[in-house]
Amino acid sequence: MRIPRLRKGSYFPSFLEPRRMAEKALIAVIQDAYVQGVSTRSVDDLVKAMGGSGISKSQVSRLCEEIDDRVKAFLDRPIEGDWPYVWLDATYVKVRRNHRIVSVAVIIAVGVNTDGRREVLGLDIGPSEAETFWTEFLRKLRRRGLRGTKLVISDAHEGIKAAVTKLMNASWQRCRVHTMRNALAHAGKSSRRVVAAFMGTAFAQDTAEAAKTQWRKIADQLRPTLPKLGRFMDEAETDVLAYMSFPPEHWVKLHSTNGLERLNGEIKRRTDVVGIFPNDEAIFRLVGSILLEQNDEWAVQRGRYMTLETMARISDDLAIGLPAMVI
Repeated sequence: MRIPRLRKGSYFPSFLEPRRMAEKALIAVIQDAYVQGVSTRSVDDLVKAMGGSGISKSQVSRLCEEIDDRVKAFLDRPIEGDWPYVWLDATYVKVRRNHRIVSVAVIIAVGVNTDGRREVLGLDIGPSEAETFWTEFLRKLRRRGLRGTKLVISDAHEGIKAAVTKLMNASWQRCRVHTMRNALAHAGKSSRRVVAAFMGTAFAQDTAEAAKTQWRKIADQLRPTLPKLGRFMDEAETDVLAYMSFPPEHWVKLHSTNGLERLNGEIKRRTDVVGIFPNDEAIFRLVGSILLEQNDEWAVQRGRYMTLETMARISDDLAIGLPAMVI
């Protein structure tokens, strides 16, 4: 079934109105299928099932270019108000560049504002998670209005930490889940379960000071038999316990990047269907659409990610773990 197209602004007879509506509906279905991670072959089958004559990969791409304006407006929107908490993470996808297939980092920022609402703040693509890349990403967020950040949560990638140190007047929280994995790599297989239980007692403390005391006690106990683990714990102490300087009601959401990694998992599920992207624009189109979709879902949720009462307890005199530099 071929639906005729008319030039924009031309007279559209009323008897053709159903066809125009059918065309719009079909385009919407194709675009939604693309964003949901449906393969081009499956989209072609879907079009045929709806009475069409099928659709090629290039036609799918051309129709989905209409998504770009919506994604760009979303990713370039002003960031208003204060954002006490920001999570940073990256995932990797494959793309064609200069007749080669390369792996690129897709980095994402999610924040919670003083109203306790969670939003996707930004997206970018780069060759790796180098410090220069993260630095420019954070600069872009600041130019769009990001301010009032008191804690940045990420894994222990040196590029992220260095960029946060340079640009953000904030503490840095090293993801607790990643820290535990790194720590247990220094313990033998037979002792990992016991070591994990010991280290977990520090996180079970009610105050930051008690947690630090327990952390050091465990490190000293393990040091004689596991010296590398002892040194690792010494180095990680400040960063892995940074979240405890904030309201206890927030701790379960602040100590790791788990929430953002779940979003990255959904991105990987859908990008794996594509396999290899033809260019960076296609990555922005698909991943940006997924982030816009997730942001809309968060916006309509009844409850806030964090309550107004607990957000009000975040004051300006909280300890800042990293030095501030104006750049």
